[in-house]
Amino acid sequence: MTDLHWLPSGPADWRARLKALPADPSTAWDNAVALANARLNFVLTNALDETIRRILPAGPETLPTQKVRLAVLGSSTLTHLLPGIRAAGLRRGIWIDTYENDYGQYLQELTDPDSGLHAFRPTAVLVALDAYHLTAGVTAAMDAETAAAALAERLDSIRDVWRLARDAFRCPVLQQAVLPLHLPVLGNNEHRLSGSKAAFVARLNTAIRTMAEQDGVDILAIDDRAARDGIAKWHDTALWHRSKQEVSPTAGPLYGDLVGRWLAAKQGRSFKCLVLDLDNTIWGGVIGDDGLEGIALGQGSPLGEAYTAFQDYVRELSRRGVILAVCSKNDEANALEPFEKHPDMVLRRGDIASFVANWQNKADNIRTIARDLNIGLDALCFIDDNPFERNLVRQELPMVAVPEVSDDPTGYPVALADGGYFEGLSVTDEDRERTSQYQGNKARDALKAAVTDLPSYLRGLDMRLVWKRFDKIGLQRIVQLINKSNQFNLTTRRYTDEDILAVMADPDAFGLQLRLTDRFGDNGIIAIVIGRLLPDKDLYVDTWLMSCRVLGRQVEPTTLNLIAQEAAMLGARRIVGDYIPTKKNAMVKDHYARLGFTVMETDEAGGNRNLLDLAGFAPAETFIHVIEG
Repeated sequence: MTDLHWLPSGPADWRARLKALPADPSTAWDNAVALANARLNFVLTNALDETIRRILPAGPETLPTQKVRLAVLGSSTLTHLLPGIRAAGLRRGIWIDTYENDYGQYLQELTDPDSGLHAFRPTAVLVALDAYHLTAGVTAAMDAETAAAALAERLDSIRDVWRLARDAFRCPVLQQAVLPLHLPVLGNNEHRLSGSKAAFVARLNTAIRTMAEQDGVDILAIDDRAARDGIAKWHDTALWHRSKQEVSPTAGPLYGDLVGRWLAAKQGRSFKCLVLDLDNTIWGGVIGDDGLEGIALGQGSPLGEAYTAFQDYVRELSRRGVILAVCSKNDEANALEPFEKHPDMVLRRGDIASFVANWQNKADNIRTIARDLNIGLDALCFIDDNPFERNLVRQELPMVAVPEVSDDPTGYPVALADGGYFEGLSVTDEDRERTSQYQGNKARDALKAAVTDLPSYLRGLDMRLVWKRFDKIGLQRIVQLINKSNQFNLTTRRYTDEDILAVMADPDAFGLQLRLTDRFGDNGIIAIVIGRLLPDKDLYVDTWLMSCRVLGRQVEPTTLNLIAQEAAMLGARRIVGDYIPTKKNAMVKDHYARLGFTVMETDEAGGNRNLLDLAGFAPAETFIHVIEG
């Protein structure tokens, strides 16, 4: 199914609301975002896109996200897919401008510095080469050696496109997988026919993924999506012959959403935490009424097995870094009992970072969970079988994702997977250890409550700050943190892999990655700093971000000690740091002033520039033992 089934159906007056979108840009955008978060087909998607582009031709003036200039480079007709991409951005609060090359001219435009593509200056590139183009010249008459040579030639040409795009625009590249649309000519054992177009596409997709992993390119996996939906949902041969549209217009909204979630992940806009209802969501029945023996869970019934399967999927999300929380209308003791005693529970209490079970309304409890985990409400995804609770949370907390589900638990993992809420680009060791890190935070809080003064608490943590310069091993985690950290982030600049590699190669710059450990465990990489030496010998702090979970532990002054050390090694006389305000980073407005900097300038937006003279700087004494890794 290529419809956006995880989104709620739009209200009956959806078209009237679209027509009534106000001309005031400050309200038109928010209203349009709300309209985009409905189950839109191709026609409604186009209508929404056309309307918002007319009202806001250049997009809203201020946004909590970066505007995106996406170049879609391909060998077929792609115009009909662009509204779906732009609407997917709107759904996530991201303004996307798009550019499509002239038909079939993607290589010519890449190599011509005077082309419209180069004038557009994309910040992201999608390479969408169709299956007919990539299998041209491949025939069933080929022997294995000739087919292998053709495969190598196609791979080289694709890699050339990546290289040209990255050299010209220094931006991330998304490579569309090849749609498996060719019919077999041998049958079940098609792979044994060396020159089969169908088999060639399968080998090509495998090889592209391997090559993309080597080159740091991401994949738009429409081949996997088509395998689930059926190729007929994605490709209409008659449309191809008439208009060279490889992807059918009806699949346009889903295609666009797949692109939109990648762009959101690049900006750190994927959701971080899955909030679970309990009764009739992760088990069947009501624990307070039915008791431990009466709930449907595990072997013995199809319904019980469905709930177990959902729990298993949720646990897999947790293993790759998604935080789990519980929000249930229940007595806490009843809610905890299955986690502690039911033999078929897959999830256990230790898997849940925040457990809230009481009789308050769920919107308030979700706010509590966000505060408990110290993450934004817009990082939460809430799943509940009850339509009343889903609609309440949507109304009270529109920034929280609430997938639309029925009372059939077999659809719950499908809604989460198809909705792309937890879209990721890579998985790091810190992702896998996230739940234990939050559990460690609770132990630290318990210690803090047990001691009578802050110095005793900090001394008792036995903290160690392990720092090292940027390296290729940590590259994925560095880029991930830079692109998703919003609250403790002085400038909120976003960088690609290429940008970080450039810092590593620059003799007048440094990049630091900091890991904090203590007696309760490893907090992972908790801070990133990028410094650049300016011609006047000032050291400019380009980026300084930290995880909020380590605030109040003297990490800030300890990090400044390291910055001063690195600045002195570069011959700097002073350190200069900017605070650039966003909607989320007000907490660090006075960060530099608190560390002893002199505020030199302020601006109308609330930002400031700060200066520290290294001649008079004395490193702060803290309870943190600093180690170079």
